[in-house]
Amino acid sequence: MAAGALAQSAAELKAGDMAPDFTLQGTDGKTHKLSEYRGKQAVVLAWFPRAFTQGCTIECKSLAENGDKIRRYNVAYFMASVDPLEQNIKFAKATSVTLGERVVEKKEADFPMLSDPNKEIAGKYGVLNERGMANRWTFYIDRNGRISAIEKMVRPETSAEDMVAKLGELKVAMR
Repeated sequence: MAAGALAQSAAELKAGDMAPDFTLQGTDGKTHKLSEYRGKQAVVLAWFPRAFTQGCTIECKSLAENGDKIRRYNVAYFMASVDPLEQNIKFAKATSVTLGERVVEKKEADFPMLSDPNKEIAGKYGVLNERGMANRWTFYIDRNGRISAIEKMVRPETSAEDMVAKLGELKVAMR
């Protein structure tokens, strides 16, 4: 795809911009479309590089263990990658943390992971890196479809706690 053919890139996306719409398949068997949340609730779209890698597993575990805190807010939250849906389904069910060869903990994701294997939406959000994977960036989108914040320094270990803090800072409505 020619550079001119790409929609906005993340370098251009900023707080206050309309978030690019997306229609992506989720690990919950549903198709999720950003515009369907408009006027109803905020959306958090947490891009991650690759299923079954250490940092992504830690981030998923953080979100799964703290989902109750996130769900206190009127927000739909997703992790998203350019991995095929089948891979994200396996990842959502088998999230574990390993030390060397030993699995120390397993925790199934209790939120949808979205798949963008053709990288179209990742391109619109400008998250693709030189290796063709998504950067670990989180987009906070208000209930009107505008980007409230973009977090580019996501810490996998504290991603859920950081997300909760950001939702509070952005004054996202509670349920």
